[in-house]
Amino acid sequence: MKKILSKGFTIIELLVVVAIIAVLAAIVLVNVTGYINQGKNSAIKGNEATVLTNGAVYFDQNGNYTAFCADPKLTGPEAAILAAGGTPAHTCTATTWCGCSTLKTTTAEPAGSTFCVDYTGYKKVTQNANGCTDRCPASGVCVD
Repeated sequence: MKKILSKGFTIIELLVVVAIIAVLAAIVLVNVTGYINQGKNSAIKGNEATVLTNGAVYFDQNGNYTAFCADPKLTGPEAAILAAGGTPAHTCTATTWCGCSTLKTTTAEPAGSTFCVDYTGYKKVTQNANGCTDRCPASGVCVD
């Protein structure tokens, strides 16, 4: 009798390997996406905190916040917030200012979370259905 030598893999073996790799890739992708969004949220919070510091410097130099919303001390960090995927909104009056940004959805920050800072030193993440529109009103003070 002739002995047949098997060379290579059968189609079933290849399909099983591909299926296992696909399942592992899906698990990794979900976890990596969550960590990427957490990193973006940290960048957004850090840049809004920079706006808080820059607001104090601006007030010390000018004695008011009248043109703070157009100043590079605000527009620079605002551009970085946009790059991180946030949606910044800032309100300035002569005596007050408020800055808010939407956050990415993660396990720590559920959908609708926003981060708000204002001239009083307020910094807080809260959930709000209307986003920054309600959190940073024309009064220039963050609202919970």
